[in-house]
Amino acid sequence: MRGQFQYNTTAMKSNVLQNKKAAQRVFVAMSGGVDSSVAALLLRNEGYDVVGVFMRCYNLDGCAERDAEDARRVAEKLSIPFYVWDFEDEYKKKVVKYMVDGYRKGITPNPDVMCNKEIKFGLFFERSLALGADYVATGHYAQVRELKTLRRRRIRLWRKNSKLKTFGLFQAQDKNKDQSYFLWTLTQDQLARCLFPIGEYLKPEVRAIARKAGLPTADKKDSQGICFLGDVSITDFLKKYIRTKRGNILATSGAKIGEHDGAYFYTIGQRHLGISNIKYPAGGEARMGRQKSKTKRDAKPFYVAEKDVKTNTLVVAEGKDNKELYKKEIELTDLNLINPSYFLIRANKKIRRHELRVLARVRYRQPLSAAKVMGQGSGVKLIFAKPQKFVAPGQSAVFYSKRGELLGGGIIL
Repeated sequence: MRGQFQYNTTAMKSNVLQNKKAAQRVFVAMSGGVDSSVAALLLRNEGYDVVGVFMRCYNLDGCAERDAEDARRVAEKLSIPFYVWDFEDEYKKKVVKYMVDGYRKGITPNPDVMCNKEIKFGLFFERSLALGADYVATGHYAQVRELKTLRRRRIRLWRKNSKLKTFGLFQAQDKNKDQSYFLWTLTQDQLARCLFPIGEYLKPEVRAIARKAGLPTADKKDSQGICFLGDVSITDFLKKYIRTKRGNILATSGAKIGEHDGAYFYTIGQRHLGISNIKYPAGGEARMGRQKSKTKRDAKPFYVAEKDVKTNTLVVAEGKDNKELYKKEIELTDLNLINPSYFLIRANKKIRRHELRVLARVRYRQPLSAAKVMGQGSGVKLIFAKPQKFVAPGQSAVFYSKRGELLGGGIIL
């Protein structure tokens, strides 16, 4: 906290004030929640020409209509233009299909990352600029800063034209709400046109601003989970597209200890397997190193350690600290370097390898851990100082500098 909070729009944060000129037009993605509502309010009060846009995407529980109405009411309160853009078909193709296809292949996709890449900073971003926007803004908890002096020489080497500005994407002030993990696919061209007005505010401050301004979304509950599913479980949703198929659950020793209804529906690290027949068959205790005298109360929970959709098999490890649940090295694909100038730091020409020490995470909200990004040929590895738990192929691994700058990320293989 920065002492007693006072609502003062003249003290706007640096990521909003970058190179602003009078009446520059900003298209704000308004979801109908408090965060994007306050983003629009702050920008309007700073003198921007603000246009509110609600993106109608695929939704299962009907909340999209309510959210659109909430966004419209906020726009009316702020006296700004408001539009609804229909991206439902594109969302189904670029996000929903991506997720279903990913589970069908046996990986754990991240629809939030894909929504940001393809919809918010894809379709919405491009249409906004085409309609004359100078910037686009969202209610993400993240920060954009121009890098004025940092590694000036390397930045010039990378961009060649030293007149071009270089931007960094940083963690939010509120570390409990930080959403930079989901924004690792952003590029320099996009960051130059992005504003994240609430990135340097804490969540209680955002709600206080909304209440003081009388915004109708001030006390609206935050959305949880995958946005388009609502109260529908991901397993129930996937079963509409992928058939159930009985398969074996194996212990790490190879002993069969139960059955499941399809390896597609599970992810690495999952504890609640949705079954009630995990048991130790005759002789299974010995094969697993378990003492026969142990009671059911002594048993530790099982977690998915491996999955194979080709054989329709799950391998589970007993106990949350089981070594089978940890990995120290992971390979990445689809790498995106937000600020490639960092990766000019070290280069061994003999082996053509690049190395960068970072702080990284492989899951949202996971504590950052020391690691090295190693580039060799066309491959990239992330090597942690200490093994990491529940590393799921298909999820995003992202890495930061010690200053909290998001350097880039990739998809876990």
